[in-house]
Amino acid sequence: MMPAFDHFAAIASIYARVTYSKSHIMREVASLPVRGRLLDVGGGTGRVSSAIRDLVDEVVIADVSFGMLDKADRSTLKPVCGGSESLPFADNFFERVIMVDALHHVINHTDSAREMLRVLKPGGVLVIEEPDIRTFGVKLIALAEKLLLMRSHFLAPDEIVKLFAEGEKSIRAEDGTAWVIIKK
Repeated sequence: MMPAFDHFAAIASIYARVTYSKSHIMREVASLPVRGRLLDVGGGTGRVSSAIRDLVDEVVIADVSFGMLDKADRSTLKPVCGGSESLPFADNFFERVIMVDALHHVINHTDSAREMLRVLKPGGVLVIEEPDIRTFGVKLIALAEKLLLMRSHFLAPDEIVKLFAEGEKSIRAEDGTAWVIIKK
């Protein structure tokens, strides 16, 4: 489902220039490098997947914002317009699935979790990186996003873990960021 106003298309040009500074942590928690495909759900312009592109064979970005996907580097990334609640991919298709700073923007957390796990191959790793709502700074960000009518709904790391019925689950948190890791 497309939002009535695409806040992200409005800032896509700026967002595309922001570098991803946590690729060393993503490399570790996602068990990269790996042979195969990586899906970046809510990947927007590809700023995160561009930083880890050389650690996998193929990167697909799924996002609902045409404006964000339009800024993705099509020479190294494969952008696909689609929502996380109904991913347009076959079961067990990706070796790795990541979602960075996007879960709080989805309409249905439960459906998104189910879909990400569905497209992940057995033995694969799913990583959700989110601002840690347990910290004061992130609470201020959450308030600002509410005031901007962004429909954001932040979950604490333990609440994210509860979205997944299967898999080996772990949490890493530092400096206002949390990583929820699911091994299928």
